[in-house]
Amino acid sequence: MNIYDSFMYFDEDMMLDLRFNILNKDVKKFIISESKFTHNGTKRTLKFNINNFKKFKDKIEYVVVENLPESIEDINENDSIDTKNSKILTNALKRENHQRNMLMKGIKDVQDEDVIIVSDTDEIPNLENFKYTSKLNFFVQKMIYYKFNLEHPGINWVGSRACKKKHLQSPQWLRNIKDKSYPFWRLDTIFSKKKYSDINFIQNGGWHFTSIKSPKDIYVKLSNFLHHLEFEESGLKLEDMNKMVEEKKVLYDHSSDKKKNKWKSSASLIKITDDELPEFLIKNKDKYLNWFD
Repeated sequence: MNIYDSFMYFDEDMMLDLRFNILNKDVKKFIISESKFTHNGTKRTLKFNINNFKKFKDKIEYVVVENLPESIEDINENDSIDTKNSKILTNALKRENHQRNMLMKGIKDVQDEDVIIVSDTDEIPNLENFKYTSKLNFFVQKMIYYKFNLEHPGINWVGSRACKKKHLQSPQWLRNIKDKSYPFWRLDTIFSKKKYSDINFIQNGGWHFTSIKSPKDIYVKLSNFLHHLEFEESGLKLEDMNKMVEEKKVLYDHSSDKKKNKWKSSASLIKITDDELPEFLIKNKDKYLNWFD
């Protein structure tokens, strides 16, 4: 049984290099999808350069997403504000889902018994003691913000997810599954594609290294990612980013009610110790000193 690590890429070269080095000994191949479009629909130049990762060249399967999904909705001048905003969000979801599902191009020749991990680039699973015990395996990860040793203590992030190729309906299907194991007697689990009763939650399951970037780069990322409309409506400026990073305040309220403003969090980050981080990162700490608090 081999393990294949699959994820979407935007421009996160430092995180990509870290991911390759941390997972290399456990992973048969890395499968990457990069789109010629941002999630807000803007055409972009491809950033991935395999020559920057020569050590891993033979283990990388790179998939370019050439086109937008066919189901993108037209936004009309006479649409109401609510209709326009709904279409903008729906279209962003479709673009993101399309890019993630294009990972299947790199997965198609994988054997049925092999394990596929689906993540975002900055969600790095801890595979040190990983054992495949259930049809669905979800990694419970530390939420790390801005610097490698700053944690959001109130959140356990269920990011990376794994299943065997024979069970994988699509990468987005795996991503959409609710991170809760339902009782076997719940009839809705029989018909639902989002509710399951046989999930193995892997504690100490890795790290979600979110926004390990300069305030300026964080701003660019948020202007182009899936929830770009929410971010634009928040009114946050680059100066606000600088202040939040400096004060070690969480950028986004991950536990907020869906109807509330998520961009006004007051949670503070705490410093964690080296033994809570990947071994490769600590052994090569000198290389990443700028990203430690």
